[in-house]
Amino acid sequence: MIATDIPGPIRFARYAYGPNRLGYCGPDAADELLGEAAAGGDLRRIRELAQGFEGAWPYLELIARSNGIADPLDDRVVEAYWLGSELLEAVPPGAFARSNELRFRPRARASAWRWLATKAPDGAHPVHAFHVLDVFPVVGLLRGGPSDDVLGVIDRCRIRWGVVRDRIGANLLVDAVPLAWAGGKLRLGPARVETIRCWSDGLGFIDAPVPGDDIAIHWDWACERLDARRLGALRSWTARELAIANRTI
Repeated sequence: MIATDIPGPIRFARYAYGPNRLGYCGPDAADELLGEAAAGGDLRRIRELAQGFEGAWPYLELIARSNGIADPLDDRVVEAYWLGSELLEAVPPGAFARSNELRFRPRARASAWRWLATKAPDGAHPVHAFHVLDVFPVVGLLRGGPSDDVLGVIDRCRIRWGVVRDRIGANLLVDAVPLAWAGGKLRLGPARVETIRCWSDGLGFIDAPVPGDDIAIHWDWACERLDARRLGALRSWTARELAIANRTI
């Protein structure tokens, strides 16, 4: 059964856990984040932890403010940031551009900032795919330094989708859609088989997955089942941000 009524803080934690467990962003509280998100636990504690995600939190605040929503962890805001939704269209390009300048200009080389500054006027939106495809290559925000496998890191950092083939212990065998280089541009490649983590010490975010389930993946972790609407939004917004990223590659 596809969960459609997950509270915003829980959904945020389920997507944030993948990079957090690897030490890439957010507070050093991966075990706590997993426990609270898997069990539907203390929403107040998740709110405290969420504000320590220096990459995601300002985007959530911007989306909420632009839509007249008081809570940055309102589920509509959380879904818009991770997967994409119509809420992103309400964010004024000027406000998005100012936010990017305040956050990223001090951390980018002048040559890189010149093209990053064009993204909001060019149609980019404050969705996670924008951060991964356009901000991350310039600024980073992963602790631990640069990687030689830039394409692989960007691909694992974005929210991906995949179809469950089978369960193997605490993992899922999934047909996932990767990024690929083609003609000097980023494209979505053909689906390939990957092994994705779904449980740790019996805790996870997807109950009883079965072959054919569509799921969202962040890094090597299964975040949630995707219904047709959410899967369509993730595909569509990924394609939009890919097109914008490719203009300056």
